[in-house]
Amino acid sequence: MLDAQAAKVRERIGIEPELVIREGSPTEEIHKLIEDDQDIAILVLAAGGAKEGPGPLVASVAGKGAAFPIPVTVVPMNLSDEDIESLA
Repeated sequence: MLDAQAAKVRERIGIEPELVIREGSPTEEIHKLIEDDQDIAILVLAAGGAKEGPGPLVASVAGKGAAFPIPVTVVPMNLSDEDIESLA
């Protein structure tokens, strides 16, 4: 699944994405990755559209007490590719 998404990035944007897989608490591992890789300048997350909320990762990142050393952008699920491109 990750390789398929990376292929879409290569095709649409023409850059080689860095694929990272970590085990542990998602919020903690994202913090560690940001600390380890100073080239990361923004965290972009896709929010789900379910009745239960935006998804566990978005909820944990946006929850009380969550603080990141870089900007965090949450993209709603219902945006089309054209909408996202117009924001970029």
